[in-house]
Amino acid sequence: MLKKCAICGKGDLVGRVVSRKGLAKQKGGTGSKICRSSKHEFLPNLQKMRILVNNHPRRVYVCTKCIKKGEILRA
Repeated sequence: MLKKCAICGKGDLVGRVVSRKGLAKQKGGTGSKICRSSKHEFLPNLQKMRILVNNHPRRVYVCTKCIKKGEILRA
């Protein structure tokens, strides 16, 4: 079972965490510089639920946005 939303298909996103160094120009410094960046995986808020998929109860991952919208039918 994939870690993706069964309704909208939302999954993980890969980005970068940027670490900056130095005082900002507005505060009297020479400006902030990027000193290093590392890869980071941003995960959606997925909940494991029993819902009806094609009129059969299945245990799948559903994102909280789809739960709030009411796009699911609980089994």
